[in-house]
Amino acid sequence: MSKIALITGATSGIGRSTSFTLAREGYNLILTGRRLTLLNDLSQELGNKYKIEVFPLNFDVRDRMQTENSLNNLPVNWQDIDLLINNAGLAVGLDPLNMGDTDDWERMVDTNIKGLLFVSRIVSDYMIKRGGGHIINIGSIAGKSVYPNGNVYCATKHAVDALSKAMMMDLYTHKIRVSQISPGAVETEFSQVRFKGDLERAANVYKGFTPLCADDIAEIIRYVALSPAHVNICDIVVMPSAQASATMINKNL
Repeated sequence: MSKIALITGATSGIGRSTSFTLAREGYNLILTGRRLTLLNDLSQELGNKYKIEVFPLNFDVRDRMQTENSLNNLPVNWQDIDLLINNAGLAVGLDPLNMGDTDDWERMVDTNIKGLLFVSRIVSDYMIKRGGGHIINIGSIAGKSVYPNGNVYCATKHAVDALSKAMMMDLYTHKIRVSQISPGAVETEFSQVRFKGDLERAANVYKGFTPLCADDIAEIIRYVALSPAHVNICDIVVMPSAQASATMINKNL
């Protein structure tokens, strides 16, 4: 029987790349996302190309009622979830704290922390009932150190770091592995979202060096997910070779 993986934020970036990577490994997929057309197109493409089953769920992880209604009402044959990829997350704005937009703060806290919790609460219960599973949280280098004007985003990713450690303690006796992958600079829609559609400003973030791409992270997720059952790769920090810390990037390469 094929394993089932649930990927949040599946319609772009790391989530989209991971859906292709896991589909190639034969996983059936539950894909979540806010953009219905992209979600349906992706589901159809994966099903046709890899001959797997795909169950799309169109909801916003920030909304507790939407999340609960979607995940608590999964068909019985989709409840046996082996792997959860908590990928949905974002940064919005890059301002000093005293100039921060509180709407941006709420969006980051609601997505990066509360959304991860809402999803994990339900899926971990499914895993306990089935006798095991694996949760992989997508953190960030921003969860390991802070940088100027990154205040609230860094705080949310520090929360993901803490939650990953706490979840492992809470769930290991249920044979549930918990891992975290914390990327540095990855060129996806991340900066476009952070700078609210300013494509030029977003592109400048990655000029002068070769950043990671979504496929790089998807391949690491595959490696972590397919490690032997007695192995838990707890935490991986991965950066492009041009990067030495959250704030140090050699843009002369």
